[in-house]
Amino acid sequence: MPVLRFDNVSKLYPGGQPALSEVSFAVDAGEMLFVTGHSGAGKSTLLKLIQLAERPSRGAVLFDERNLAKVRGGRIAAHRRNVGVVYQNHQLLMDRSVADNVALPLVLRGMKRAEIGKRVRSILGRVGLEARANALPTQLSAGEQQRVGIARAVVAEPPLLVADEPTGNLDPTLSAEIMALFASLPERGTSVLIASHDLALVKRMRRRVLVLEHGRLTDDIAPEDLADG
Repeated sequence: MPVLRFDNVSKLYPGGQPALSEVSFAVDAGEMLFVTGHSGAGKSTLLKLIQLAERPSRGAVLFDERNLAKVRGGRIAAHRRNVGVVYQNHQLLMDRSVADNVALPLVLRGMKRAEIGKRVRSILGRVGLEARANALPTQLSAGEQQRVGIARAVVAEPPLLVADEPTGNLDPTLSAEIMALFASLPERGTSVLIASHDLALVKRMRRRVLVLEHGRLTDDIAPEDLADG
């Protein structure tokens, strides 16, 4: 069963071009895929619809086959706890330590402190930041801040993770390491959807690729077709 489905989704902003036009695709449980396209193609809008930061003008976005149009009020926060988000600008709490930032989704879930500590240490180890647990975000480089954002998004092992240009501030070696981390998530039960215009990186990953152009889904490329290209 798909964890996420877009059914003829269009998004129109007042007085502008359609951000998305009749987009349909599904993401299976345990799948990793990319959405790519030029700046303004609709990638960020697509991600905002998934996390209910925007609503579609037409069509339906379904999460675990539930129409997100029916998710209102207090249920929005509950939905967002099932979607890990890696933002371009990190959105870290600057007055809290790295460990506290990463722990936040677990605190919101009401997890016990001992379990939170264990999970936070484990994920900081996986992103190479165990030595920075007590540092403040202002003491970190842009790349380190990005890794904190990624650790926070994946620590609760949500059913779906969405990432907006997650390797934008990282050098190639670190980009490869972070992509390997994302690639390990599906076997742990998290589907992964990454928006990226880094075509070389996308090709190297050999995963399914959705191509957006001017808000339309123009291609849905299988991994084996990428490998030949």
